[in-house]
Amino acid sequence: MRSVFPGNSVCRVRRKGCHEVKLSSRHLWCLFPQHGSGKKHERPIVLEPWQEAIVHAHPWEFVRGLIHSDGCRITNWTTRVIAGERKRYEYPRYFFTNASDDIRKLFTDTCDALGIEWTHCTRNGNPYNISVAKKTHVALLDAHIGPKY
Repeated sequence: MRSVFPGNSVCRVRRKGCHEVKLSSRHLWCLFPQHGSGKKHERPIVLEPWQEAIVHAHPWEFVRGLIHSDGCRITNWTTRVIAGERKRYEYPRYFFTNASDDIRKLFTDTCDALGIEWTHCTRNGNPYNISVAKKTHVALLDAHIGPKY
């Protein structure tokens, strides 16, 4: 960050499992044009062409960043009757949750490009949750996402 912004104040705070980097610059808007005042789900979030090129070149990294920021991997469960007996069935599942239609679309479009099948999970009529639950697709995400820290 110091090499990109040599005239600005940069600091690093060590935290357990990560490093927090802070920078103040009026030019950050140039690098992150989606940033703006107000809530992100109330304003358009559109990638600039140079950002789209990066996402197309590195889709797994993009999905990893989205999952790590607004997603999770859980063990879901249900019950089934097998041979007349009700048994508990557990399976891994990924969720991505965001109130921004644009951000959810960036996630689902990238999943589509990677061949990851997903579904909407509505809660109280809101389609904020995206689910990936098919075993082969969860395994693909497992291979590329890695644990959150």
